[in-house]
Amino acid sequence: MAKTRKKEQKPSSKQPEKTAAKSPVEETSAVPAEQNAEPKKVDLNKAKVKQAIAQGKTLIKDGKSKADAARAIYAVLHDEDKDVIVAAFVEGATLTEKGALTYWYNCKRKMTKSPAAAE
Repeated sequence: MAKTRKKEQKPSSKQPEKTAAKSPVEETSAVPAEQNAEPKKVDLNKAKVKQAIAQGKTLIKDGKSKADAARAIYAVLHDEDKDVIVAAFVEGATLTEKGALTYWYNCKRKMTKSPAAAE
């Protein structure tokens, strides 16, 4: 006895596929809570933080890259909290919040791989 195969059903090209469109109300109501959150306030008035920001601004003024400024700031503030370092990157290396977070991650990763190379 031969087995019969079931034919796969292919969608016909005659009927267009219907997709459920979202209404404008549904799209705006799905905003993540993180976007509505206030940014953290960080105290940048410590002498060490002010020194790092000034050093970063000087490097930018001298024509160095934002990465160079961020590395110099991180070298001074590596033992500070992440939020303080990111805020210093924004001020001293003229980075955006997201860019500053990326530079913080890269500096931290480089320092943990080889502490001697970061200094």
